[in-house]
Amino acid sequence: MADLPPPASPPALVSAALTTTQVQVTSDFRGARIVLYGAVFDPLDRPSDVVVVVRGPDQAIRIARKVKTGPIWVNSRPVVFQGAPGFYMTASTRPLDRIARPAVLQSLGAGVDHLSFSVPGNGGIDTRFGSRDTVVSGQGADYGEWRQAVVRLKSRAGLYAAADHGVSFVDQNLFRAEIVLPTAAPIGAYSAEILLFQDGQPVSRRMRGLTVEKVGIERGLYVFAHQRPWLFGLVSVFIALGAGWLASVIFRRN
Repeated sequence: MADLPPPASPPALVSAALTTTQVQVTSDFRGARIVLYGAVFDPLDRPSDVVVVVRGPDQAIRIARKVKTGPIWVNSRPVVFQGAPGFYMTASTRPLDRIARPAVLQSLGAGVDHLSFSVPGNGGIDTRFGSRDTVVSGQGADYGEWRQAVVRLKSRAGLYAAADHGVSFVDQNLFRAEIVLPTAAPIGAYSAEILLFQDGQPVSRRMRGLTVEKVGIERGLYVFAHQRPWLFGLVSVFIALGAGWLASVIFRRN
């Protein structure tokens, strides 16, 4: 009689939740701190690592390169880099390079070095900034340089970050992490991905959503500006002209 195969090991699972799923932005917004907490369920109590990846809405960023013209440095013609997340952070129990191999992290987009961008393959022209700017192509020879520039600028602004020990186990199977949103955090829908690693491989995954939105008069102005940009621009011009005329009348009387 043939031996029966050994029973499969029960899978390890991860569960997580956020203390809030909605961040309200007002005129005095100074950033926010959100706690993500969860638990690892593994009947065999195998060593585990938890990685949290938070990604904000994609944004186009206009950048220029410094070029030397004679004895001085000047900005080159600006280009538009599309498909970059407006916010990105990772938190993990250990440094990512100790949790998994680069190829695994690359496939998951985990870590700033492995961050994936939705860059168009053929480039094109973008006019949203008021001029005809060239769009960076994902197949261009200088794509890597522009990508590094975007990561560098976002990191300086506190919008890209990594916390190598940002996830901590508060009990044998319970963990927590803190998501820090800076003042400049973009408006929109965010995703929080929770990955459970064992032996260098992801074995469980959960997704949680988070929304950052303006409220009050700020939301009204934000919606007006994005839904009717031309009308918003005209209203802004008339308000500026009216304020200038009123100021001239007041100072003329004085």
